[in-house]
Amino acid sequence: MITQPNILIIGTVWPEPDSSAAGSRMMQLIDIFIEHNCQVTVCSTANDSEFMFDLKSKKVHKQKIELNNSSFDDFIALLNPDIVLFDRFMIEEQFGWRVAEFCPKALRVLDTEDLHCLRLARQIALKRKEKFTINDLQNDVAKREIASIYRCDISLIISEYEMELLNSIFKVPKGILYYLPFLLIEISDVEAQNWKTFDERSGYLFIGNFLHEPNWDAVLYLKNEIWPLIRKIQPSAQLNIYGAYTSEKVLQLNNTTEGFNVLGRASSIENVMKNARICLAPLRFGAGIKGKLLDAMQFGTPNITTTIGAESMEIKNTWSGIFTDDTAEFAKAAVSLYNDESTWKQAQKSGQKIINERFLKLNYADFFFKHLIYTSSNLSQHRLGNFTGAMLLHHSINGTKYMSRWIEEKNKKS
Repeated sequence: MITQPNILIIGTVWPEPDSSAAGSRMMQLIDIFIEHNCQVTVCSTANDSEFMFDLKSKKVHKQKIELNNSSFDDFIALLNPDIVLFDRFMIEEQFGWRVAEFCPKALRVLDTEDLHCLRLARQIALKRKEKFTINDLQNDVAKREIASIYRCDISLIISEYEMELLNSIFKVPKGILYYLPFLLIEISDVEAQNWKTFDERSGYLFIGNFLHEPNWDAVLYLKNEIWPLIRKIQPSAQLNIYGAYTSEKVLQLNNTTEGFNVLGRASSIENVMKNARICLAPLRFGAGIKGKLLDAMQFGTPNITTTIGAESMEIKNTWSGIFTDDTAEFAKAAVSLYNDESTWKQAQKSGQKIINERFLKLNYADFFFKHLIYTSSNLSQHRLGNFTGAMLLHHSINGTKYMSRWIEEKNKKS
């Protein structure tokens, strides 16, 4: 049994919990490892960013690595981690074979964040103005992503819908999947009573990282279709748009005359969320769990969203506001909830219930860590049940490895 696990996280970027749900998710995982007395190293090919989390403050070692460079082989062989966590399937594609070759006894864990193939399939269906069907999942990203899931010993799945999809459609064995949603702290009744009241709040809010395509689409949808309907019913309505990495095309949507205010990065998600009366999240494609809606619930802000927005978050007959895919109904529901204090208060309570019943860290964290340690301690037996993964890893090593070596040699000569 491992007493003090040595854990390596290979990140797509350095964690930015104030910029994206993905950044928050990564810090939740890091916190679990630290709380269980692990030695944690985070490495990435990405450059430092202004808004990256200070990993040293948590005594986490930070290491810059290079793509297609054998220096990583020396690094990981020397570190000799017990567990390696890949941040999304693209990272596993790039570094998985190296981990398997130089640390074959390390437990390989994939944090999917959300199913990229599902998000892409829904996006393509939307562009075609067609309803998404399961057949849309037969895309190249799915082939890559599912292969990555098979190659890993455990894949973390954030959504119950995606767990079911992987089991029923892609026939991925349950033994290599692990459901782990966002991990939050309980909202006590005392905390809820201290939220700003209905009368103390005003305006609508949208928030989201604009490097994430579903957020850009949602803002365009708001601007062109939903917001004009809201303003027609409620002429004085104001909508504040916040988001990390707000590009020029987003800023150009700003129109104070229409009450459509694009304000860029929020200095504090809590401050902007707790002062808004309604959070609007008209997400027309996407996957996983929507961090912006969990933020809204945590700060007592009811929301109007879509079925995709509420996916794998709602409790039967309970939502922290209203979800609908009809444009006119969305606008009408937003104004109705904005003006109805009684219904608004009930939506607040529903958000508190959803957080406390579905996303409490104490219900998941210890079980998750014990599962990692148990699987790591019985790794040979675990891998015997995943021949498909072993086969895919064999071909990955024999294919990706030599392509990477060729690129490395080419880079040396240039």
